Amino acid sequence: MKLLLTVYSAFSRSVCRIKRRLYKSGVLRAERAPLTVLSVGNLALGGSEKTPLALELLDFLREIGRKPALIARGYKSAWERSGGVLSDGRTIAGTWREAGDEPFLAALRCPGAGVYIGKNRAASCRRAHDAGFDVAVLDDGFQHLRLRRDLDIVLHDPAARAPLRESSAALAAADIVLMKKTPGGRTLRTGRAEVFPYGVREQGLAPLEGGPVRPLSSLQGHRIFAFCGIARPARFFSLLEEYGVPPASRAAFPDHFAYPDRSLAGLASAARSADCGILLTTEKDAVKIRGRRNELSGLDVLVLRIGLVLPGAFYETIRAVAGRSDGGDP
Repeated sequence: MKLLLTVYSAFSRSVCRIKRRLYKSGVLRAERAPLTVLSVGNLALGGSEKTPLALELLDFLREIGRKPALIARGYKSAWERSGGVLSDGRTIAGTWREAGDEPFLAALRCPGAGVYIGKNRAASCRRAHDAGFDVAVLDDGFQHLRLRRDLDIVLHDPAARAPLRESSAALAAADIVLMKKTPGGRTLRTGRAEVFPYGVREQGLAPLEGGPVRPLSSLQGHRIFAFCGIARPARFFSLLEEYGVPPASRAAFPDHFAYPDRSLAGLASAARSADCGILLTTEKDAVKIRGRRNELSGLDVLVLRIGLVLPGAFYETIRAVAGRSDGGDP
């Protein structure tokens, strides 16, 4: 797998470099959306807190009076090719299987925001605008050059060793680079981009089926079985250790894992064998196992919420680009 990722990384970096040259030279032209577009992206293959940042942006934009919609591809979802509206800001009209796990999480966490799915992101922007939304948060959009954006935000962890889908030289095309604060991080040249530091924080534990949120520290001294199906599972496990809640046992699955019944039953069996009465997972994984208590009977299933620590200057930049605070059309 490591060899395959290395080969794919080399291919992807070459393709992205050529595409950027073609768009910069005018051979290819980006389409302008009828609303403000804020793009969230990264350089690495796999996760880098893009979903938490998208959630932060959706919440902030609503706080300042805008009407935001998440524009997402819906990777490997039923609506990826055809397109679909998961949320119109009032009603969730689909499932995670139709829209993808991360967009479905956004619809749950950000009521009032729109969530539009499909490979054709420009078409999704038009649908969102026609429905009354005035700002698009483009999920995983840094390499999606077909759509013109008003602000390109790139999350970057200089200490990470994950394969890159685009070289660090591409940071010169960003407007904002959010640089993760990590020991041993390297300083990179970022061209014209504003650079802000960011960190990850826990926002508490929620029961799988909903209920009062409690601090992660409440699990100190308990035997927990942690599991996840995300791109870089080590980040989840290390965050638990950082907050003094090291898992007694753990399991990692492929990114976007669907958790068939057999896998859930296996998790429950493994937790009991490890003498763990608590299963702990991520919000992205939780959307796929809600309502399936039969396979997990007798276990307390908790979901860790995380958010980002971002400086005030970052939000002021977002406010300036997003425009007026009274809502309405841009």
